[in-house]
Amino acid sequence: MNQPSSSRCDQAPVQAREKVPATYRAGVVGLGWMGLLSDLGKRPPDRYEIDDVERPTPELDVHRRFHFHEGSGAVEVPHSWAEVIWQRPEVELVAAAERDVGRLAIFRERYGIDAVYEDAGRMLRDQDLDIVAIATNTAGRAALTCLAAECGVRAIAVEKPLAHTLAEADRMVETCARASIPLLAGAVPMNHPSYAVARELVNGGAIGEPLAVEADSPHAQKPHWALFVDEPPAWAVGTGDCPRRESGSDEFAGQGMVTTESGLVIFFRPGAGPARVTGSSGALAFDNGWRLWKDAEGDSRYRREVAWTGIQFAGGYNAVFGLSELIDCLEGRSSEPRSSGRRVAMAMEVEIALKLSASQGGERTDLPLADRSLGLNYDWFR
Repeated sequence: MNQPSSSRCDQAPVQAREKVPATYRAGVVGLGWMGLLSDLGKRPPDRYEIDDVERPTPELDVHRRFHFHEGSGAVEVPHSWAEVIWQRPEVELVAAAERDVGRLAIFRERYGIDAVYEDAGRMLRDQDLDIVAIATNTAGRAALTCLAAECGVRAIAVEKPLAHTLAEADRMVETCARASIPLLAGAVPMNHPSYAVARELVNGGAIGEPLAVEADSPHAQKPHWALFVDEPPAWAVGTGDCPRRESGSDEFAGQGMVTTESGLVIFFRPGAGPARVTGSSGALAFDNGWRLWKDAEGDSRYRREVAWTGIQFAGGYNAVFGLSELIDCLEGRSSEPRSSGRRVAMAMEVEIALKLSASQGGERTDLPLADRSLGLNYDWFR
């Protein structure tokens, strides 16, 4: 295994900004790319076996500091769950679990935290945690989520993708719902507060009655469109899917449509962008930033773009605002994260239904799907 190195002379653990007394105790399960390494080095280019206990670890700047005055955009924003939790004043990062002891040593060196575990279950049982980020590979994530709930964790973030099968997703969502645990599915753009502005505009009638939702893909790992669908999908039709790719993924690669129980239609087609909602008197869309159109006053034949109201999207804050989402739920400011396990599980079922329809020549596929063993395969590193 490659040994990490530091470009800093100072070898003391990194110091967070001055903290208020911590309200929440937090831990991280999985110290791979999104658990820890993304803030300290570059992703290894070579393919490896993800089931190996020891996996390639790139050269790292273990004592990297974040200087927010340097550069712009997402360059100096923490991306990993460990760093985002560490930087949050009211949350105390107290423990981590990881099979690779080399990565546990990196965590201990960076944060000066000795509560490190090779057994995630032992950490969850020992540490009395309020918040847990589960940044493992997809296999086993459902079991860890349910174990965290069983151990009294109050808020859970899991990395994308949510699960391999519908049965796993059901178990995660239902277990957390029974215990009133907010379940965040991924450090994804939907966590940004501008998505809340978009949803409020749609629900508040800014574009009239919603008529259709569009997206370039159902992509259950980042289902931007699902934020605007508040009722169960009723049926799906898909076409043009592709065989499983060399990367290992068989995620849906075609086009299709889905209707909800009330008749709202969601279209998936190339070029649609991550999300567009068309209403009776306007539209809004996301394309690396939000745009808003409204009908000209007194003449519905003409639709013009108007200024976006409220906070605008900025990239790079996926985990930062993901943690904020969980805290908002714990403190009663939100009922569920925007990228909730429930929404992502719905998107996953839609994606599988589109694949089934495409494999049957575009026949209508009714939802919910009866066979909960159905699932998706993902890129090899997930």
